[in-house]
Amino acid sequence: MRLFLLAAAGGAIGAGARYLVNVGAVALFGAAFPWGTFFVTVVGSFLMGAVVTAAEPLLGGSALWRTFLATGILGGFTTLSAFSLDAYTLFERRQTTLAALYVVGTILVSIAALVAGLATTKALIK
Repeated sequence: MRLFLLAAAGGAIGAGARYLVNVGAVALFGAAFPWGTFFVTVVGSFLMGAVVTAAEPLLGGSALWRTFLATGILGGFTTLSAFSLDAYTLFERRQTTLAALYVVGTILVSIAALVAGLATTKALIK
């Protein structure tokens, strides 16, 4: 239960930060391109790499801190950081074909699921 609460608290912080970045990006650059999402994806992925690397030597591999920082804050900030870590882990294990399938499959299937959700909801609302 403790890890769940840490993940939830961190997720709230991360989601709030993502919201602020998106609002700021629209204010600075306009809404023609999703700069806020681009920024949180890149920065979140960088920070995920840093947190995972630092977790052992600096935090003693603490599940509490890793859950709060990686799963919670960074997961709430951008779920793509977790996706990036999973893809890299497969690549690091030399499972390159599986890593490529995971990356391409996740993106294509996620977009297809979004389209299916849009179509299904539109059909049900009419």
